Amino acid sequence: MRRTAALLGLPLLMIVAGCAPAGSDPAVDPVDSDPRRDAFVQRATEVADAWRPLPAWKSGYVPMQDPTVLIGDPGFTGETKIAFLGGWYRDQVDLPVAKPADGTIRFPDGTLTVPLVSAATAYGQLDQGDPPPCGGRPKDPGPKLPGGGPTIEPGPDGPVSSAPQSACVPLTVTAVKLGTAPVRTSRGEAQVPAWLFTVEELTAPVARLAVAPEAVTALPEPAPPASPAPAGLVGAQNVQSVDGTELTWRLGVGSCDTGITPLVQERDDVVVVGGSVITATGVCNAMLKLEPVTATLKAPLGDRPILDVLTGTPLRLAAS
Repeated sequence: MRRTAALLGLPLLMIVAGCAPAGSDPAVDPVDSDPRRDAFVQRATEVADAWRPLPAWKSGYVPMQDPTVLIGDPGFTGETKIAFLGGWYRDQVDLPVAKPADGTIRFPDGTLTVPLVSAATAYGQLDQGDPPPCGGRPKDPGPKLPGGGPTIEPGPDGPVSSAPQSACVPLTVTAVKLGTAPVRTSRGEAQVPAWLFTVEELTAPVARLAVAPEAVTALPEPAPPASPAPAGLVGAQNVQSVDGTELTWRLGVGSCDTGITPLVQERDDVVVVGGSVITATGVCNAMLKLEPVTATLKAPLGDRPILDVLTGTPLRLAAS
């Protein structure tokens, strides 16, 4: 039975079995080998051997993360994080429609001059629509009460219950300026021109990359192995964080799977990731959930691509 790629929610705690000790390679431990791990090594080798990046991988601009970037700690609440991930915004500032002059991307190995989009275009890409209706409270935050208290609806239509409400408030953009944002690319971390939006509800700006689409090189087409994926082997959906040698990614697992274990094959030019699970044998739904796992590389990631072991797809760094 195929699993439907619907999210059951992202777990907040990482399973202890998903943490590899510093300096270890969780894919090739000869003392603790098992069929799933051996299958990973074989398939990861095929994926790594098939990796053939285009020339633009080392000469152009190939972003390896989402085009919306947080510049610092945003101070999220539960509601504002949902709004950020949903792309719910309202603008309270004039957004320039004129394209700025060409900008410069600064890579560790050089620079690249690229055309840029206007602030209005960037905001249109950032704003993904309106939040759902608010249950008994205004969707527009409106003016705050004297002293900075929360906004309430006056009169008999105001909320009368203290029951939890669903998130429904957009983020308020109060200013915008052209700046830069750190972005993971195929040539390492680069400083990329970006429109920086000041958001009233957050403590850090939200950046939307300003590089025009014609200057962005698409990721290479994946080259998955011809053989079907071995049982018990699961793929990576995206990269959650890169911190020196510590790498965290999300596995696509079944809601009843157990024994979730991160697996890594590390080479000088590429890193292949995935995981193994013990598949439930009883009755279970066919939903897919994303499970974060972490492993420690032998060397900092640098400009090496991270490939999914099932599909060979280069993985992007997801929005926080």
